[in-house]
Amino acid sequence: MARYPAPELKDLPDDIRAKVLEVQEKAGFVPNVFLALARRPAEWRAFFAYHDALMLKEDSRLTKGDREMIVTTTSAANKCLYCVVAHGAILRIYEKKPLVADQVAVNYRKADITPRQRAMLDFAMKVCLKSDEIEDADFAALHAHGFNDEDAWDIAAITAFFGLSNRIASFSNMLPNPEFYVMGRAPRAK
Repeated sequence: MARYPAPELKDLPDDIRAKVLEVQEKAGFVPNVFLALARRPAEWRAFFAYHDALMLKEDSRLTKGDREMIVTTTSAANKCLYCVVAHGAILRIYEKKPLVADQVAVNYRKADITPRQRAMLDFAMKVCLKSDEIEDADFAALHAHGFNDEDAWDIAAITAFFGLSNRIASFSNMLPNPEFYVMGRAPRAK
């Protein structure tokens, strides 16, 4: 059970309620993070504005799958149950590979991913665990796989943002919705 009670949908400010209902319409359920963070509306707005700037960025050369892979891998390093399960589900859907989320969450170095994705995750994990040790050689390793410095910024920003998210989810005991556990594991029923 979450340590902080989530507000009722009916009690949310209009703009937040509208966004939550939009997500519910698309997903078929309300991911717990939307209500858990809504207890502080100003923070909810700031959180989701930055989330959307990173994860829905149209001019990024990172695919949606790449972004979710970064989140799943670094969230596992941060031991964030909510983010590993929720973003792992989204990763399975984007990559159309039911095993990949579990593989990168446990050990991305043994996962069925491309060398490009492995280089991306090597950089993300260094940002996650040893950001003070990032050096030019880390950028060169990305460049060797076709990434540029703006891509490196995107990888690092996603990693850093979800470091914050992981810590909020963990200390508040935010639990993943049951729906996330089955998403993307089998073809959708028509």
